Amino acid sequence: MDVTTARERLESMLAELDRSIGVLRGDPVAVRDRSAADAGSDLTDADRAQAMLTVTTAQRRAVVDALKRLEAGAYGQCVDCGKPVPEGRLEARPEAARCVQCQSKQERRR
Repeated sequence: MDVTTARERLESMLAELDRSIGVLRGDPVAVRDRSAADAGSDLTDADRAQAMLTVTTAQRRAVVDALKRLEAGAYGQCVDCGKPVPEGRLEARPEAARCVQCQSKQERRR
């Protein structure tokens, strides 16, 4: 993927993630006359929103890091081994920091 296309895709992703984070961080609905079932539902919704916020924030961090690698001239190189990240991987995940082999190793460590 050429640098211009990568930058456009990453900046678009960043803008979309920022919008999503804004929505997820929105003010909770004021609690009024609600039943116990409604309160339980609100808790479940809050837990779900928090989980989504955690994932979205981590993805945002990956996109910002990819933009930094782009600026440094290291975009498309694996951050672990230095080999090129396959073009298909970058097409699917422009924020990818690792080649498939190093990403697999990283995931096994978790």
